Amino acid sequence: MKFKENIKVSLIQTHLAWENPKDNITEFSRKLEQLTGVTDLVILPEMFTTGFSMHPEGLASNNQIYRYLKREAKKGAFAIYGSVMFKEKDRYVNRGIFMRPDGTYTLYDKKHRFTLAGEQNVYDCGDKPVIAEYLGWKFNLQICYDLRFPVFARNTQNYDVLLYVANWPIPRINAWDALLKARAIENMCYTIGVNRTGVDGNGMGYNGHSQVYNVLGEELIDHPWENQNMKTVLLQKEHIKNLRNKLKFLEDQDPFTLK
Repeated sequence: MKFKENIKVSLIQTHLAWENPKDNITEFSRKLEQLTGVTDLVILPEMFTTGFSMHPEGLASNNQIYRYLKREAKKGAFAIYGSVMFKEKDRYVNRGIFMRPDGTYTLYDKKHRFTLAGEQNVYDCGDKPVIAEYLGWKFNLQICYDLRFPVFARNTQNYDVLLYVANWPIPRINAWDALLKARAIENMCYTIGVNRTGVDGNGMGYNGHSQVYNVLGEELIDHPWENQNMKTVLLQKEHIKNLRNKLKFLEDQDPFTLK
């Protein structure tokens, strides 16, 4: 796999058609086509085919979603990361899929289920953080509620970018803003959060606030960003190297491991 010192990452912040995989897939295909030749990696929201639904029966993705993302990634010559409700044999998971343009992929099943919505009653969970490698960069894959648990994102693997895809509602958007910034600072990494907009089938509203923070917790997108749109930012490996060499905070972490 080739190495790129600088990469472009595109964030798609958009409404989601409630529990309507066909319409969402059609809309994302249109948006992804616009990013051909523009970017190296595209980030989609959590459960991008349905919205954050607790009704996976008949709506959950199967292996066809891998084929769809593989086709789109190859066509656009970029990687794609987003999550879907997924049926795995006789169980359901909230599955993050990091698809590369060569057709290889890395999977992450959401660890922290959102008990306020009863997610733990519907979806099984993953058991560990997952790192996806692409173009010489290491991406820590996370999903929505994971953001509230800093130990799970602890940078002991020398990763470069922390990715969160979400359906994070308006009433708690201040927490989203604050915690994304905190994760960037404490892990000395780029941190990217992609949230949806619009209103879901439960009447819950979303206003985006998708963002990219650098190692110092500085915003790379004008804030707040609340409309449907796509934005592309440049990530620089030298930014990470220089600041980690100068400010060796990661070397002073307390030694412990997750069970």
